[in-house]
Amino acid sequence: MSRCLGNPARTSSRRLVVDTVELVEIEALKQLKARYCRLLDAKDWQAWRGIFSDDFTSDTSKAGGKVIRGADDFVAFTRNHLKKSSQATAHQVHAPELELTSATTAVGIWALEDVVRLAPGVNLRGYGHYHETYEKVDGQWFIKTSTLTRLREDVFNPFVSVYVSDRMKRAGARIVRRLSK
Repeated sequence: MSRCLGNPARTSSRRLVVDTVELVEIEALKQLKARYCRLLDAKDWQAWRGIFSDDFTSDTSKAGGKVIRGADDFVAFTRNHLKKSSQATAHQVHAPELELTSATTAVGIWALEDVVRLAPGVNLRGYGHYHETYEKVDGQWFIKTSTLTRLREDVFNPFVSVYVSDRMKRAGARIVRRLSK
């Protein structure tokens, strides 16, 4: 955001106003991401849809997923993959790096840890980052793009935990493709 130049006394008070506005907007982005996690884990699909721009793009290809364009398609895809009420999820984000790029746009990176129940007694714990862009429309912030990157994935149950390497993921994907033909 722009900074004021000129009279130091006037500049200082103007800068404080600008900094306060920036902090309020950054807090609004934090609240948006908190709603993302809460609504996703609660499977409140209608409310969750409301946090994305209509032209939202999700890119999980670097984490073994795919690119989905359009908020409605993304929510439908996620809902379909997490449709069982017994398929609990827990998404935790922290350590945000947020930057306002204009009065109506922003970028951010969030550290992520999530747990997804894959099947009874089989869970996935993932670690990574969300790289996102945001846009503000009519005074409300929306997530415009989100790219998920993974640092590590562990499959676990009460008795064993297994680190899932990239090689294991590729082999598993090949098996699933063969079985689904």
